[in-house]
Amino acid sequence: MVTFLPFKGYRPRLQAGEKIESRISPPYDVIGDEYLKQLQSSQYNVTNLTLSPDADKRYTASRKLLDEMIAKEILLPDQPSFYIYDQRFTSGGKEYCRRGLVGILKTEEYSEGHIIPHEETFSKVKADRLNLLRDMETHLESIFGIFPGLGADLAKKVDNAARLCYRYVDGDGVEHRYSRVDDESICGEITEKLKDQNMLIADGHHRYETALNYAKENPDNEAKQYVLCTMVAADDQGLVIWPTHRLIDAEDIGETSALKKMEKKMAMKEVTEEEMEAQLKDHLFGMIFKSGRCFLFDNKEQNENILFELDTYSAQENILKGIYKSDEGKSKVSYDAELESVKKAMAEKKHDAAVILNDPKLSTIWDLSEKGKRMPKKTTYFFPKIWSGWVFYLMH
Repeated sequence: MVTFLPFKGYRPRLQAGEKIESRISPPYDVIGDEYLKQLQSSQYNVTNLTLSPDADKRYTASRKLLDEMIAKEILLPDQPSFYIYDQRFTSGGKEYCRRGLVGILKTEEYSEGHIIPHEETFSKVKADRLNLLRDMETHLESIFGIFPGLGADLAKKVDNAARLCYRYVDGDGVEHRYSRVDDESICGEITEKLKDQNMLIADGHHRYETALNYAKENPDNEAKQYVLCTMVAADDQGLVIWPTHRLIDAEDIGETSALKKMEKKMAMKEVTEEEMEAQLKDHLFGMIFKSGRCFLFDNKEQNENILFELDTYSAQENILKGIYKSDEGKSKVSYDAELESVKKAMAEKKHDAAVILNDPKLSTIWDLSEKGKRMPKKTTYFFPKIWSGWVFYLMH
């Protein structure tokens, strides 16, 4: 059973001449230093709460600013509502629209089987976010979940009841539209509909697990059992998933030696870069080396562990750990979801090698996750990212 409720969201009240872009931001973990400075130049931008520049008093400074925003009515509460988050964008030359339904989700252990993770997480990130949550008592950013859907009739009711709050087109050309649904009857239908559904965490595993730990710390506080969540239907035509390619910086493992070891582990063939791109979908993954040589890879034989059929897992175990010993600190692995960016970096010889992955399939992700299989970190990149600052969930 998934418990998904409307809530009294605190939203930006824009001052005279102020635009919504002064308040909102992409997720904290995808913002570069220069962009962060630009965002934080606006006093009440959400990044001044999630990534406070006051390094010595980071969390208390964030809470002080939040309290000021509420006291000065920079943020104002709505009556209990669900919110609709539409994003119109282009990917691969095609135009899409993805619709998210925003509410609060009751946290529970994964073992209950209703909320399903698909990726491993970094413990250091969770510790940092938990400290922030303790001081803020507020969910500032939303997790991103996928659920079976509302059904055509209820979806139409929601569409008719939605009232636009904000609109913004970002630097990548993505149009963001944030609307509100406060009809009690429709909100009740949404909650009832989701009771019999499961939810797959698409993005925000760290935030969900942090929220769950926080809920455990506050077992007698009902408000603190919930996390801000944006749900997208599994059949939404705008549900676009990019792969996250791997960039390898090897300390003392040369290309010739690495290739000899790979040949023993995997079936591989050398191709041109153009052939690698064209044929990638018919193979497990590809690689580009600093020398410019390119290869396509497949498993040599079937493995009892079904995760080896997943490109990210096979590349992690056979290449990153097996050859480059990334788990032993003998090489550094970084990530990039944009293939053109990866190709440019390799052409400029900035890395020793790059693992090029196929587009993940939602059906594969869901099937493996329901079997209890956790995929490697950064297996998926759901595009576009869900921005923050539109609405906050206060628990105090």
